[in-house]
Amino acid sequence: MSAAPDRSKQARTAVQKHGGYSMSPLVQRKLWIGLVVVALAIAPALAGNFTVSLLNDIGIGALVALGLVLLTGIGGATSFGQAAFVGIAAYATAWLTTAQGFSPWIGLPFALLLTGLSALAIGMLTLRLGGHFLPLSTIAWGLSIAMLFGNVDALGRHTGLSNIPALRIGGWSLADPRAIYYLIWALVGLAFLFSRNLLESRPGRAIRSLRGGATLLASVGEDAYRVRLSLFVTAALFAGLAGWLYAHMNRFVSPSPFDVRASIEYLLMAVAGGLGQLAGALVGSALVLILKNGLQDVLPMLTQRAGQLEAVAFATLFILLLHFARGGLMGFVRRWTRGRFAAPLSREPSVPVEPLPHRTLPDRGSPILSVTGAVKRFGGLVAVNDVSFDVKAGEIVGLIGPNGAGKSTMFNLLTCTLPMTAGQVRFLGQDIAGMPQRKVARLGLARTFQHVKLRPHMSLLDNVALGAHSRTATGVLKAGLRLDRTEERQILQEAQRQLDRIGLGDRAHELAGSLPLGTQRILEIARALAADPVLLVLDEPAAGLRRKEKMALGDLLRKLREEGVTILIVEHDMDFVMKLVDRLVVMNFGSKLVEGVPSAVRADERVQAAYLGSVV
Repeated sequence: MSAAPDRSKQARTAVQKHGGYSMSPLVQRKLWIGLVVVALAIAPALAGNFTVSLLNDIGIGALVALGLVLLTGIGGATSFGQAAFVGIAAYATAWLTTAQGFSPWIGLPFALLLTGLSALAIGMLTLRLGGHFLPLSTIAWGLSIAMLFGNVDALGRHTGLSNIPALRIGGWSLADPRAIYYLIWALVGLAFLFSRNLLESRPGRAIRSLRGGATLLASVGEDAYRVRLSLFVTAALFAGLAGWLYAHMNRFVSPSPFDVRASIEYLLMAVAGGLGQLAGALVGSALVLILKNGLQDVLPMLTQRAGQLEAVAFATLFILLLHFARGGLMGFVRRWTRGRFAAPLSREPSVPVEPLPHRTLPDRGSPILSVTGAVKRFGGLVAVNDVSFDVKAGEIVGLIGPNGAGKSTMFNLLTCTLPMTAGQVRFLGQDIAGMPQRKVARLGLARTFQHVKLRPHMSLLDNVALGAHSRTATGVLKAGLRLDRTEERQILQEAQRQLDRIGLGDRAHELAGSLPLGTQRILEIARALAADPVLLVLDEPAAGLRRKEKMALGDLLRKLREEGVTILIVEHDMDFVMKLVDRLVVMNFGSKLVEGVPSAVRADERVQAAYLGSVV
């Protein structure tokens, strides 16, 4: 009975492969983008003045919402103060062009510079705050900046600044809404292109990994605070560009359009459109502003208290939207189309390029890691007590022990995830105790996690490419302007090589979240290998795996040892470890119990009593 559906499915696949009725997601996406561009291009010729003015407002709102999609939707940092950055830029160019007589085109870099510096200062003060303190702090500076505008004489206090000059291109004035329309939407298009390029790049993968936590980014040599700060400034610059356009389109500024209520409206645009997708900024801006204008037209015909009920009606409609489409309107569309228009962000390099530089590995048998007298106390509890051991190049060393023995704490000390209370850890001859984890990762110590830390909505290729982060240096500006293509091809080529190395090369564009646990653990190893490590440290890689998965993992680790990779494995599964490692370090109650080759450790009575029991 199932044969007919199978043949039907095969027939549809064949039609797709041979150019039938179905197009690839990438072609479909480009077609839809082309239709939107054409519609926007001809809109002024078909629409009235009010509609064109509304489209201008939508474009300006989309710029601010785009920054929020990047910052909040992708980066995970909620801001209720973006309208303040719009206001900083608007007031900056208004003051420069009215009080100082400069051209509005000089006002653009001045406005962006002042906005960027303000965002940098505010971000440095607030972005280290965690939990609910960060969004609360954005409300605080959003309120204070709007109040500042209304209390500075040079900025017109609450009256604001008027007679702001219109933009001009040569002898052509952009004072008319139809004239400035194309400039606004050209800048919106460039901002979307910049954002798309950014997310396809090295810093973009770090941005998309922010929700995975600071420890994940530190393990690939990056500082989550620095990534979040650069993203915060980028979002502020988008808001600054919107503010510059706002000032020269309306030719008047006052404090009220830049207060916290306006910030909440911008955030609603991003949420309503879909925080996880760039297109959500445009869709959300259109949705919010059209609804807002519609309510202003309809409510006066129904009640004399239209002003009071507008907020209630708007909030009700918004709650209904989130109730039925929690991912915003674009999330609803994505579910409805079942992702048919989705295309992978990163693609395989089409032309081979020169590989990324590789480290010079130490000679086999030379010391790599040396732990001397390691101690870690948590108050009165001694989790690690005077532990010492070495790891030499080209070997697999196992760190084992029963539950509560201190293995995980020792692992975190080695990778500098936790600070040591006393003792010394030397890696490649350098004392790394107290060093930030990201710096240790850059030295060549790569790790995996006991609880898998992959980005489920990123492809296998992107997850592994993240591991090569410390081997490259492209920043946000270069990536957004697409000046990093050679380096990007090198990164993706390296990621593909590591996927081929672990046997997942033909699944590069699948989402990591769709993999079973055993495959995810192997994928984490590929990400660590992409860092070109001197030492690979694995935290219970066999946990939760079935027998065949453990056998496959063991074969992979032996293959890596033959290729010259040095491995330190922290594991609880004795049977798995005994058949794999060259040497064992056994811990119990925080102390080193014994060290030696597997056969000697297995025969040791202290080990049998502490852990192995009937396994021997």
